[in-house]
Amino acid sequence: MADRDTLPLPLEVRTRLAELELELSEGDITQKGYEKKRSKLIGAFLPQAPGKGMDPSVPHERRTPVTPGSSSRYHRRRSSGSRDERYRSDVHTEAVQAALAKQKERGKMAVPMPSKRRSLVVQSSMDAYTPPGEEHIGLQDTSSGSEGEGSMQGEGTPTSSQSSINMENWISRAIHGSTTSSTTSSSSTQSGGSGAASRLADVMGQTHLGKSDVTSYTTDSIQVERPQGSTTTSRSTPKYGNAELMETGDGVPVGGRVSAKIQQLVNTLKRPKRPPLREFFVDDFEELLEVQQPDPNQPKAEGAQMLAMRGEQLGVVTNWPLSLEAALQRWGTISPKAPCLTTMDTNGKPLYILTYGKLWTRSIKVAYNILHKLGSKQEPMLRPGDRVALVFPNNDPAAFMVAFYGCLLAEVVPVPIEVPLTRKDAGSQQIGFLLGSCGVTVALTSDACHKGLPKSPTGEIPQFKGWPKLLWFVSESKHISKPPRDWFPHIKDANNETAYIEYKTCKDGSVLGVTVMRIALLTHCQALTQSCGYTEAETIVNVLDFKKDVGLWHGILTSVMNMMHVISIPYSLMKVNPLSWIQKVCQYKAKVACVKSRDMHWALVAHRDQRDINLSSLRMLVVADGANPWSVSSCDAFLNVFQSKGLKPEVICPCASSPEALTVAIRRPTDDSNQPPGRGVLSMQGLSHGVIRVDSEEKLSVLTLQDVGTVMPGALMCVVKPDGVPQLCKTDEIGELCVGSIATGTSYYGLSGMTKNTFEVFPMNSVGALISEYPFTRTGLLGFVGPGGLCFIAGKMDGLMVVGGRRHNADDIVATALAVEPMKFVYRGRIAVFSISVLHDERIVVVAEQRPDSTEEDSFQWMSRVLQAIDGIHQVGVYCLALVPSNTLPKTPLGGIHLSESKQLFLEGSLHPCNVLMCPHTCVTNLPKPRQKQPEIGPASVMVGNLVSGKRIAQASGRDLGQMEDNDQARKFLFLSEVLQWRAQTTPDHVLYTLLNCRGTIASSLTCVQLHKRAEKIATMLAERGHLQDGEHIALVYPPGIDLIAAFYGCLYAGCVPITVRPPHPQNIATTLPTVKMIVEVSRSACMMTTAGICKLLRSKEASAAVDVRSWPPVLDTDDLPRKKPPLLYKPSNPDTLAYLDFSVSTTGMLAGVKMSHTATSAFCRSIKLQCELYPSREVAICLDPYCGLGFVLWCLCSVYSGHQSILIPPSELEVNPALWLLAVSQYKVRDTFCSYSVMELCTKGLGLQTESLKSRGLDLSRVRTCVVVAEERPRIALTQSFSKLFKDLGLHPRAVSTSFGCRVNLAVCLQPHRLGKLADQGTSGPDPTTVYVDMRALRHDRVRLVERGSPHSLPLMESGKILPGVRIIIANPETKGPLGDSHLGEIWVCSGHNASGYFTVYGDEALQSDHFTSRLSFGDTQTIWARTGYLGFLRRTELTDASGERHDALYVVGALDEAMELRGMRYHPIDIETSVIRTHKSITECAVFTWTNLLVVVVELDGSEQEALDLVPLVTNVVLEEHYLIVGVVVVVDIGVIPINSRGEKQRMHLRDGFLADQLDPIYVAYNM
Repeated sequence: MADRDTLPLPLEVRTRLAELELELSEGDITQKGYEKKRSKLIGAFLPQAPGKGMDPSVPHERRTPVTPGSSSRYHRRRSSGSRDERYRSDVHTEAVQAALAKQKERGKMAVPMPSKRRSLVVQSSMDAYTPPGEEHIGLQDTSSGSEGEGSMQGEGTPTSSQSSINMENWISRAIHGSTTSSTTSSSSTQSGGSGAASRLADVMGQTHLGKSDVTSYTTDSIQVERPQGSTTTSRSTPKYGNAELMETGDGVPVGGRVSAKIQQLVNTLKRPKRPPLREFFVDDFEELLEVQQPDPNQPKAEGAQMLAMRGEQLGVVTNWPLSLEAALQRWGTISPKAPCLTTMDTNGKPLYILTYGKLWTRSIKVAYNILHKLGSKQEPMLRPGDRVALVFPNNDPAAFMVAFYGCLLAEVVPVPIEVPLTRKDAGSQQIGFLLGSCGVTVALTSDACHKGLPKSPTGEIPQFKGWPKLLWFVSESKHISKPPRDWFPHIKDANNETAYIEYKTCKDGSVLGVTVMRIALLTHCQALTQSCGYTEAETIVNVLDFKKDVGLWHGILTSVMNMMHVISIPYSLMKVNPLSWIQKVCQYKAKVACVKSRDMHWALVAHRDQRDINLSSLRMLVVADGANPWSVSSCDAFLNVFQSKGLKPEVICPCASSPEALTVAIRRPTDDSNQPPGRGVLSMQGLSHGVIRVDSEEKLSVLTLQDVGTVMPGALMCVVKPDGVPQLCKTDEIGELCVGSIATGTSYYGLSGMTKNTFEVFPMNSVGALISEYPFTRTGLLGFVGPGGLCFIAGKMDGLMVVGGRRHNADDIVATALAVEPMKFVYRGRIAVFSISVLHDERIVVVAEQRPDSTEEDSFQWMSRVLQAIDGIHQVGVYCLALVPSNTLPKTPLGGIHLSESKQLFLEGSLHPCNVLMCPHTCVTNLPKPRQKQPEIGPASVMVGNLVSGKRIAQASGRDLGQMEDNDQARKFLFLSEVLQWRAQTTPDHVLYTLLNCRGTIASSLTCVQLHKRAEKIATMLAERGHLQDGEHIALVYPPGIDLIAAFYGCLYAGCVPITVRPPHPQNIATTLPTVKMIVEVSRSACMMTTAGICKLLRSKEASAAVDVRSWPPVLDTDDLPRKKPPLLYKPSNPDTLAYLDFSVSTTGMLAGVKMSHTATSAFCRSIKLQCELYPSREVAICLDPYCGLGFVLWCLCSVYSGHQSILIPPSELEVNPALWLLAVSQYKVRDTFCSYSVMELCTKGLGLQTESLKSRGLDLSRVRTCVVVAEERPRIALTQSFSKLFKDLGLHPRAVSTSFGCRVNLAVCLQPHRLGKLADQGTSGPDPTTVYVDMRALRHDRVRLVERGSPHSLPLMESGKILPGVRIIIANPETKGPLGDSHLGEIWVCSGHNASGYFTVYGDEALQSDHFTSRLSFGDTQTIWARTGYLGFLRRTELTDASGERHDALYVVGALDEAMELRGMRYHPIDIETSVIRTHKSITECAVFTWTNLLVVVVELDGSEQEALDLVPLVTNVVLEEHYLIVGVVVVVDIGVIPINSRGEKQRMHLRDGFLADQLDPIYVAYNM
């Protein structure tokens, strides 16, 4: 290969090779593909000498691409990958590597890798996949845990399963510090589904004390496989939902992939990364957010105050034209043949030469046509001064130029904009807004462009989104008519009228129009001519966008003033041949070229096979983005390579420009090559504090700046503080450059306020005096004026991010990220950096496009390196780092990244990243200080305090049962069984129960005597077949219906104790049957009674797979009952003996059975009868599950006691027919109905759109007085309100809906709304008395602070119903057990005749029993025995009076103590966090949160495509930080229906927690926040 350079390769082969090199460096083809194609191309020309180098057709084994020939340092480095040329910096690359090495010494941060469902992994990286064989060539091997990674190609893609195993090793090593893998990944893919569950912790083989815990229950026959493989078992562990796998409570599980990761996360977080929070006083209610205190050691500006810099005088030459149109007229008539503009086709051949004569005549033609041929003679569409859009593609500068000058001649104002490619182009909507605000009605365009615009079927161009209605006018001369001979445009001297409007995109994506006056236009052209030394007929090569900025000013305007010849290179040609501009400079011996650093960089990559380059003709190379600090390296490298090809160092002229101030500064082309250009090596640390500190090049975090020359001729420049009043900076301070000159923009069109702030700035010195009577214009550039009047730019105002009081520039952070190895990782260097505001500070977000072939592990390693590099160099944490598939970030018209659009997508959750890493733990340092609990105050002082402040102790009671005289016949019986016998004798044919089926027809009904007789037969059956003694326990496993009621009374007749159990679900036996088994065993049932159908189910094959069928007690089938009556019905001797057991799984996953005595049962029924005014002539509709709590009592007991008819509607039937319940209520004209939240939700969701059709079916709810939601939780106010609103049209009274409250110790504490004297008649006019708004922040501190509706942090709470007769309530402090005052948050304690008499457990845990059921207050009334409900709430005395004239006390339930989470010393209720999370994104249908080792875990159900899963991670983290001041530790995205919900519609969070830790959720994505 040594003599390769001497081979004469044909030109087309060389250009094809250059393209190949570019493709390789851009990552568009693999190394293998590159070599294949290259050897094909050169094959014919290479002598195949065996000794010469390598045979190119043999694939090389080396990892880095082989660069042919050239050996300069630059190329070696370039070969390692392509990055966005804006940010190439070798110095920086070394700095980043050094910073990373430093981090390594400190000890590597072990970042747990997120787990992803397999489908997601493959999908995101399959967009442009290379075949597995070519996978690893050309990738740097930099992974940290990849011993055998080179041989990773198994079958299929190497992304999912293999890398998962690798990751395992890496994680386990991070945890255990060993190099051998200690966790074996059995068969778990990235999602960690199947195999992980089998290597779980030891199972705790006992049920919880006191209450038995569903989630830790296990049978002896199960052995769970240990990770070491010590015990093996052939059983596959059941899918999530069963409880055999984990120890909950406080036991922390061992092993398991998820837990290992979280453990690692916990360990990582234990290392303090940021300074600890400062101590400060916490006011009673206000939680103060930490305010960043300025660091006393931070550098401060010490220089003298700067002086305004004046540019040289303008107008040394005198024969300048009086306006640009005059110049055009002059050249068009004097030298019509002189070339003005040459355009290129995509092969680089000249396509068309526009001469000055043609430009002149065609511009006149356009001017005539737009003034006279649009609209009618009387009503022309355009008049002088109107605005016109110019829509021309980037490859047609000639048509644009003609149209632009045509507008100038017609004195209309051109507004050049990009071609809208599609109707929903990024940012095109904002451009439409600009056109609308400018009043644009006409768009000039070229023929080709007009043909290419999207059309409707009729051939019309559709109105683009957000655009005004436009008339599209093709301005090419063959389409327009000639002006009459006597018509001539009026050419005036330049004046103060607007010449053109240049659009500018702001940081937030909005588009503004900068107006430039004719005098400013001319003056600017003169200033450029003078500073660039332009002369007539010079040739200039322009690669820039000619519609705006430097490209427009040099290539369209100043060129015409000086009769120069512009060679325009379109972007499309640059893409195909990056060297085209250099070739044109050589070909035309051009004196000047206008480029961006990107173009220099591309030329460097592609120049290798070009031999005949000579750049000695160039006297000036204008670098349009020379103000970007990261252009320095491109300029240096370009000079380094092309100096040998005739490029003189003094030719490179960076310039600084802005849409508002036009050209701000430009380096002059000097003849004196001895004077080196200005350089500044500044400390990043200093820059972040806004001061200039020159730094030695050895320091890691430095920014090298080049000067952009001096102030423009005729202009004045100063530097002012970036925020606040425009005060001059000191000489060593960074500020915003301001320019005072005629040659700047004058306003933002139509926005006077913003104009004042930008174009009418009056800078002041330190004593407040103005430095000039003329206004200055803000340039939007940050920088300073150095020695010798040289301007230096350090960044843009738009890219400024102020984090924790320090300033960082987005470009600098992009550069650091791009310098991280492997540099090739980022696809074409496409990175977006922006800040979002979360919790009163800006947070940095980095979004990068990853190469199509990157594996999960590559991505993850790159991400963790980037975090470390940015932390090391900028000393700032990245809040969120996201990777998206290549080519998916929104683009600007020229292919850059549309930043504001990307930010918008990120914030609304539609960016669809394929990897996300959030680091809130390291970034968020301004959280409120954790709360320290105050030492509790002694009893005496509390009593005194109460007296002094006049606070009443918070207690309330329902009506007194004893004093209520009523004709309650059932009172004289002690036992329900006697009441039933009495009713069967006195009113035998009175119907007690009616059961409806899903069609709304009566399935069956029971009269008093029928129920009595069936109960007798069941009692006989128990005595004969069951041989049961008195007091034996019997499990009733029935579907909701009448059999259940008969079986219950049969048990009472036989003297047995019934336990109602929900039957297993036939479709889901594996998860529901173990719970049945458990209740049967824990309740020590001697036998089970059920229907024939369920009998069969219990003996089925699926059942025996789920539980051990042999250990069931005897099962009695009640479908065939004996004919004969029992000898004698049992009568209990003592009313305090057990009547029935009530078993229920609480939301914390505990199975708790409570004992109900005969006395309590009768008292309960009587209390409900009085509260609801129930008597035999009433009908009540019940749509509840009849297995526990108030639902069971209403379904089975109340009708027998009160004699009213119950219409029973099984909730499961509503799944088939959602309208069943409401139709029944309407049809039976029911006044009182009871339902659960799940029923209400089903109706709200299922019938939302059907209210009209229901109305037409005659549904009428106007008779409903009370609709009570039976619940054991805080009222769900949003649901009850939407239900009321939805069915208001069907006659439902808004006050009818209310809630009840019950718990394990007392199955119903409150029930029924108050029929408040007057308010009941007023209907909706009075305010709803039962809702209050409390401050959520105070609630976290266990305080109640009432606020107004709609105030920030307010939480609406609804009263839980009226306290039942015979019930007393007091609010006590759960820790000290002292009574609390009114409106104080504490535990609700209850004293009542129908309290349960204790837990029923396998072994009585006395302490828990006495604590929950027989507690006494520590002071005050210490005699009364109370039961503790375990719920936090407060009482509040209202202004309302009840029937007896007493003030009404409202009880508000806030949440269960068991569920509440203690975080940062404060008490959080999961529902509050969940409500916030559900609001953040339309695809989150449900959410549940729980804590694990002090980490907050948020599980969200995703209703959408899996690609949306990662969008949710930042949104969830943001909202919880903003609204709750908590950092989310883990975000888990799962499918719909994964969050378990019990029969009452309550989330089973602990169950979910165990499923998560046992790896049984099969999550779509799990993100571990750092």
